[in-house]
Parts: sequence; structure tokens; C-alpha cells
Amino acid sequence: MKSFLKNIWHHRAHVIMALPAFLILLFFSYVPMSGLVMAFKSYDYSAGIWGSPWNGIENFKFLLASKATFINMTKNTLMYYFIFTILGTFLNVVLAIAIDQFVFKKCAKVMQTIMIIPVFISYAAVQFIVYAFISTDTGILNNALGMNVRFYSTASLWPIILTVVKMWNSVGYGSVLYMSVLAGIDTELYEAAEIDGANKWRQIWHITLPALIPMITVMLLLSVGNIMRSDTGLFYQVTRNSGSLYSTTQVIDSYVLNAIFKNSNFGFVAATTLFQSVIGLLLMLFANGVVRKISPENSLF
Repeated sequence: MKSFLKNIWHHRAHVIMALPAFLILLFFSYVPMSGLVMAFKSYDYSAGIWGSPWNGIENFKFLLASKATFINMTKNTLMYYFIFTILGTFLNVVLAIAIDQFVFKKCAKVMQTIMIIPVFISYAAVQFIVYAFISTDTGILNNALGMNVRFYSTASLWPIILTVVKMWNSVGYGSVLYMSVLAGIDTELYEAAEIDGANKWRQIWHITLPALIPMITVMLLLSVGNIMRSDTGLFYQVTRNSGSLYSTTQVIDSYVLNAIFKNSNFGFVAATTLFQSVIGLLLMLFANGVVRKISPENSLF
């Protein structure tokens, strides 16, 4: 204990600098975890969290009450995770490389600024943009292109619509992370490759992509932790919570939000969150273990 305190005192400047971040992490990430006890309680407003009676795993049973609904929303959650992750990673990398290779650097900076703007637009506003395009009566697609499609009642179209909206919203911002890696690549590598006769495509394949692999691996591993989570704004607001679209748009998070509005069962919300977190943690540990076996230097731990 004395050596521990002595070490802290020796590095007191660093400790003081790290203290605000530590306190934020403690009070906003770890202290709220005590609320997970609600997952095993029948929450009573008058009694509070700690005074509410225990109900065991009843909240988890409520999540599994309708087997067909649970299977459908879990399938949708996983489907969209894989689509968004694979397509998003591909587009992020392609966009980052394209901007990095852009001849006119000033134009590239302007493009980069424009492309990250969508991420700051709330889905509350995005839903109106989407509605302006696909509204049955006044939508641009139906009027300008002479189409007559009832988008808000045709569930089969929404995997494509949601994917387009998600990519528009996130790809520009996501590419910034990969651009930061590209900025750190030694230019002498490209010069040496050019002297050896390598064209741009070969330089990208043999220098740029290998440099991006560690970042791609880390981002994929981090995303696995959220495999059971979805963007509630995307699936609830953009779809306008249309019941006729649930077969392809209802995910676990939007189902929980609907449940809150209907019966305010916060114990069920806590149970669902705990379920998502445990599954995400186990899958991330498994994925990290696989990466550690194949390429130890690219694993998280």
C-alpha cells in the first residue's frame, strides 16, 4: 500500500491530469451500472429501485414471451449489424483512400468537411428528409420519377432504405479515423515503390491497405460489442414506427422503446440492456481471442 501511494505521489502531475477523465468514467459509466439490479425487480415508482420487490427472471421471460417476435427482431438486429458493419467499413476505407489520393488537397479538405456534416443531423430531422423523398403523395421519387410505390407500407424495401440512410449519415465521419492512419504513413514508402515501377493501384494494395489493417481490426472488434444494439433513431424515427414495416425494421432497441411507451416497464428495459451487454461482451471476447491467435499485434488485449 505504501509503495502504491508513493508511486501515485511520484506521478502526481499525471494523476491530476487524468482525474477528470477518471471521474467522468466512474460517475457516468460505472455508478449507473448499479441500476442493472432493476433487471431482477418489479419496479415500483413509489418504492424506488432498492425498495422494489424482487421478481427473479420474470423480466427476461417478458423479453422471450413472444417467441416469433423475439426471433424476428433478433434476426433483424443481426442482419443490419452485418450489413452496416461490412458495407460501412468498406465505404469508409474506400472514401479515406480516395480523399488521401486526391490531387487537389484543398478541395479534399472541403469535401471532408462536407461529408462529416450528416452525422450531426438528428434523426428527428432526417426522418423529414427521407419522407420528402419517399412520401406516397408528395415524395420526390413518386412524383419526379413517375413511381407509385407505398414505401411506408412495403416492408421489403426498407432494408435498402435504412442502409442508404445509415451510410449517408455515418460513412463520411467514419472515414476520418482511417484518414488519420493514412496521414501517418511514411511518404518515402510510396516514393520507393514508385521508383520500383509500382503504379497507384499497387501502392494502395501493398502499402496503404496493410497500414489500415490494424485500425480496421480494432474498429471491427469494438463494433462486435454492440452487435445486439441498434440505432434507435434510425429504426424508430426514420420508419415513423410504422407497424406494417415491423417484419423488416423492428430491432431489439425499437421493441424496447415501444414497450416503454406502452407499459413503462423499466425492469424489462434493464433486463434487455443486460442481455445485450452480456451477449456483446462474450462475442467481443471470442472475436478478440480469435484475432489474438491469428495476429496477436492486432488484438485489443
